[in-house]
Amino acid sequence: MDPLNEFLELFSQQQETLLSSLWEHIQMSLIALLGAILIALPLGILLTRTRRFAEPIIGVAAVLQTIPSLALLGFMIIFLGIGTVPAVIALTAYALLPILRNTYTGIREIDPAIKEAATGMGMSPARRLRKVELPMAMPVVMAGVRTSMVLIIGTATLAALIGAGGLGDLIMTGIQRADQSYILLGAIPAAILALLFDFILRWTEKTKRSFMTFGVVMASAFLIVISPTLVPAQQSDLVIGGKLDAEPDILAHMYKHLTEDETDLNVDVQAGLGGTDIVFDALLVGDIDIYPEFTGTAYVDLLGQDPSGMNEDEVYEATKKGIETAYDLVYLEPMAYNNTYALAVSNEVGEAYELETISDLEPIQNELTAGFTFEFLDRPDDGYDAVTEAYGFEFADVNGLDPGLRSQAIEEGEVEVIDAYSTDAYLVEYGMVVLEDDEELFPPYQGAPLLREEVLDEHPELESILNTLAGEITDEDMQEMNYLVDYEDVDPEVVSEDYLQENGHLN
Repeated sequence: MDPLNEFLELFSQQQETLLSSLWEHIQMSLIALLGAILIALPLGILLTRTRRFAEPIIGVAAVLQTIPSLALLGFMIIFLGIGTVPAVIALTAYALLPILRNTYTGIREIDPAIKEAATGMGMSPARRLRKVELPMAMPVVMAGVRTSMVLIIGTATLAALIGAGGLGDLIMTGIQRADQSYILLGAIPAAILALLFDFILRWTEKTKRSFMTFGVVMASAFLIVISPTLVPAQQSDLVIGGKLDAEPDILAHMYKHLTEDETDLNVDVQAGLGGTDIVFDALLVGDIDIYPEFTGTAYVDLLGQDPSGMNEDEVYEATKKGIETAYDLVYLEPMAYNNTYALAVSNEVGEAYELETISDLEPIQNELTAGFTFEFLDRPDDGYDAVTEAYGFEFADVNGLDPGLRSQAIEEGEVEVIDAYSTDAYLVEYGMVVLEDDEELFPPYQGAPLLREEVLDEHPELESILNTLAGEITDEDMQEMNYLVDYEDVDPEVVSEDYLQENGHLN
């Protein structure tokens, strides 16, 4: 199927999801813009009256805008948890600078003679501001508002990583699955949305009494968009989280099905929350109650320990004890499959160089281009640095890649070697060769439920329910389920329920 038809088919299938995501995106964007205007516009006016404070305060707004958006969103979790509220606050912070600076500049650059004439006519400072300064500064102010609006709409796509929804959900799904159609399904409406709001704001600027018209437009839009959120949402007894990938999403829904099948608890799933830091912080602050974590990730990333020379049982027991001591968290029993790190090459490269083990890469280290995820490049004990130390070689050309782009990069020949997880679906889809870890560098990565101790104290029955999966799910089972989600576009909730029913885990 050609790309256009593939996109049109996906558009037809996902119209309901697209409309829901679009509405969430509009809601976040308008609320953030209105918040930025309510803060920056009065502050910009005030700074024109107290100019000695102008540069330091505008400088603070500039610093806020230089913080990487993902870092700011992750930082917000510590104080505000996950969801729309921290996303809107972060977006508001990003939008302050253009409005603040343009308001200050627009009013300050009005000809002093005009201001003096208005004062000479008996106008009070407030009346002069309303009748003279704001109308004359309006084009400059509106340029700042338009800039902020475009900035907000673009940055809001990353809010999906902290459970805020929006068009970023579709884009992240596309990146995760290396599916261009999904990426376009989110990116095209985002671009159209930015152009539409820019047009509305330009029209507002050109109307008579533009400042009043702008206020009416923004107030009306805010009331229309926020009205659905005024209806209280159904409260969940438990919230199960998951990282950005098919596998955590599947496991989170398994936990949901098992819990609701055995109890009267109402369970909500918040999957696709980004990387380990984001979802772990969400667990600590109480925005989620449970999430599936890998033994190797918990031992290395969360406890900062070196698992070299340890087997699966030793890593799990050490992690379970360490995480309880350090964080008051409970780590239940792991499943059978081991989604450990691996290095993989395309079938063509594997056959051409007769590659079977990681050690076989040493003679050709300068001939191959490697594409590794940023997390793999950053991990000291079981990442790229550990590979170079254990195997005694390093590639001449190494590129950092988003996890979802690895398979696409190797398929297009941009890289020849990637890091992978042993249960990834694309290993089967693209017929890739997984190289044997002959130095036994990579620790075991078995999935297991991680939850706060107070959650288990309140619901002790969860231990036996979630331990139903202990020792279950093989590497092949997990790979097949990942394939269904990533390449057959089957809903993770359906995949998880089918597995549980087929294996007799649901009543």
